[in-house]
Amino acid sequence: MSIAIKLDRLLLGRKMRMGELARLIDITEANLSILKNGKARAIRFSTLEAICRVLDCQPGDILAFEDDGQRGPQA
Repeated sequence: MSIAIKLDRLLLGRKMRMGELARLIDITEANLSILKNGKARAIRFSTLEAICRVLDCQPGDILAFEDDGQRGPQA
């Protein structure tokens, strides 16, 4: 199981650069890049909320579940 980050598509569609989004949501461009490239292990709800507010989107527009056939840890 994995979560895909679709931030590139949203930024492209809104003709916005990463640096501008980083500035508007008050996060470093390096940390935003980690998220965008799928290297982040977690995201704060406050960061997700800020991205959604600035890009006028829903969390599902940014995050997508992709079933890779592997099972995650069992509860």
